[in-house]
Amino acid sequence: MKKIRVLHIVPMLSPGGAERVAVHIVRGLDRQRYEPVVISFTERLGCDLDRLLEEAGIEVRYLGKRPGFDYRMYARLHPVLRDCQPDIVHTHLHVLRYALPSLLLLKRTSLLHTVHNMAEREIEPRARWIQRYAFDHGVVPVAVAEEVALSLERLYGTQQCCVISNGIPTNCYACPQTPRREWRAGEGFGNDDVLFVCVARFAPQKNHVLLLKAFAQGPASDPKAHLVLVGEGVLRERLEEQAKNLGLAGQVHFLGLRSDIPDVLGAMDVFVLSSDWEGNPLSVMEAMASGLPIVSTAAGGVPSLFESGKEGFIVQPGDLLGLSNSMASLLRNREIRQSFGMAAARRAREKFDLSRMVQAYERVYENLVDHSRRLNEESALRESGVLAEEGVGSQSR
Repeated sequence: MKKIRVLHIVPMLSPGGAERVAVHIVRGLDRQRYEPVVISFTERLGCDLDRLLEEAGIEVRYLGKRPGFDYRMYARLHPVLRDCQPDIVHTHLHVLRYALPSLLLLKRTSLLHTVHNMAEREIEPRARWIQRYAFDHGVVPVAVAEEVALSLERLYGTQQCCVISNGIPTNCYACPQTPRREWRAGEGFGNDDVLFVCVARFAPQKNHVLLLKAFAQGPASDPKAHLVLVGEGVLRERLEEQAKNLGLAGQVHFLGLRSDIPDVLGAMDVFVLSSDWEGNPLSVMEAMASGLPIVSTAAGGVPSLFESGKEGFIVQPGDLLGLSNSMASLLRNREIRQSFGMAAARRAREKFDLSRMVQAYERVYENLVDHSRRLNEESALRESGVLAEEGVGSQSR
C-alpha cells in the first residue's frame, strides 16, 4: 500500500507549544502508513525540536525566512510543495498567509489547519480574511479545545469543528533524569524550599505581571517560598525590574530557556499559570504529568484539563486575590499539595498521553484521504462518461 505523505508547515521550529505539537504528531505517526515531512519557514534555529526530528529520521525543509513580511516565501514554498507532492498538508499558526495561494493550486491534496489558540488571538484582525477564505475553500480546521472550537464559530461561523486535544509524552515527565534533591542543590535551592514554577514565554498573553504581584501579595511572606520562571521573551527585562521593585529579587528566579523541562518540573512543588488567554496549553499538561498541583486562570481550554479543588485551583483571568490566595493555600498545606499532585498525575496518564492525540489525527488523515479518493473516482467516472457519449455521437455522424 502506498504511504500517505503528510506535510506539516510551521513558521519556525522554536520552543513554542504549537511547534512542539506539530513535532509530536509527525514523530508519532505510524511510519508503515505515513511518510511525514516538515517545512519550517525560517532557517534552522538549533532548538531541541530539530534534534527530535533528526533522531526520528524525518525530512525537514528550511526556507530561510527573514523577520517580518518576506515576499520571497511565495516563490520558495511553491517548488517545495510541487517536489514533495503531499497527499495532506497540515498547517499551524499563521503560515496560511504565505501558504494558501500555493495550497489552492494542489488539486489532489487534502488541507487542514490546527488552530492552537482562541480564534480571535490566532491572527491579527487585518489578516483574518485569509483564514476565513481558507476555511470556505477546502481547508479543514481542527481546534485544540472546545473553547477554541466555539471561538471559530463566533469569528468565522465554522460549524461542528473537529476538536483534538493536545497530547504529551507523559512518561517523559513522570520519570525525570535528574533526582529532585540533586537538581535543587545544583540550582541553589534547599530541599525544604517550596518552589512555584511557571513555564511560559514572557509575552503579554501570559500576564507575568499579575503572577509577580500575586506572589508578592501572599506566598513571598514566607522566606522559603520561591517563584521560578522558565522562558524568554520581549518582557523579560521589564519583569526582572518589576520583581526587584516588589522586593522579590531573592525569591524570583529567571532560568531562561531550558531543554531539561522534565527535570525542572520534577524539582518543583506547584505549577502556576496566569494567562489572560490560552488554547490548550502543553505546560499545564506537562506539569500535571510531573505530579504537580496546578494554580491557573480559567483561560481558554484550561478548565477542561483539571478540576478545581481536585488537581489544583482555577481562578478567573486577572483575579489577583484569587491567584495569590490559591498559591498561599498550597504553600501552607503540604498534604494538599501532595494529594492534588497525585491526582494530577493520574489524570495526565489517563487523558493526555501523546498516543491519543496522534491516533485522533491519523483518523482525520484517513478520512481526508478517503474523501479525496472518492472525489477523484467520481471525477474520473464523469470524464469517462463524457468521452463515451462523444464517441457514440461521432460514430453516428
